[in-house]
Amino acid sequence: MDRRTFLAWVGVGWVASSLPVAIAACSSDSTKSDNSNNKATAANPTANPTANPTARADGFQPVGTVADLDRKGQILNKRLASGPVLVIRNPDDTNSLAAVNPTCTHKGCTVAWKTNKKLFVCPCHDAEFAVDGKVVEGPAKKPLPTYQAKIEGDAVLVKVS
Repeated sequence: MDRRTFLAWVGVGWVASSLPVAIAACSSDSTKSDNSNNKATAANPTANPTANPTARADGFQPVGTVADLDRKGQILNKRLASGPVLVIRNPDDTNSLAAVNPTCTHKGCTVAWKTNKKLFVCPCHDAEFAVDGKVVEGPAKKPLPTYQAKIEGDAVLVKVS
């Protein structure tokens, strides 16, 4: 076999092996199998708290799991219909949670929780907000909207209204 034939076969093999990946990437999510054991239902809306971010009858929405909160120190969920939410454990009382809309009121950047400062800090202009959303240091002038949050089972729930 000469070099040109060998390289042609390598090229054909590469295309053939890449084709299933390309087809899978272009297919819609509706073709994925339904894992009913992990599906949130009306009877158990927190079976998979990040899969179904719809509000329950009491207005609370699942935003993540306690395991995620403990591992990362915060949960940022941008998939809620009401807008993004950032949840942390309250540093003054670790049995309670604090939840805010993480959109900085100055220019709209997403704030992050800084454990060492015990503040929400905007990466764009260094605005700082307290756990209760109040402005600690500008340039922001308005506080972050806050929400009611709680733990129920293994789910972290937030009530936006």
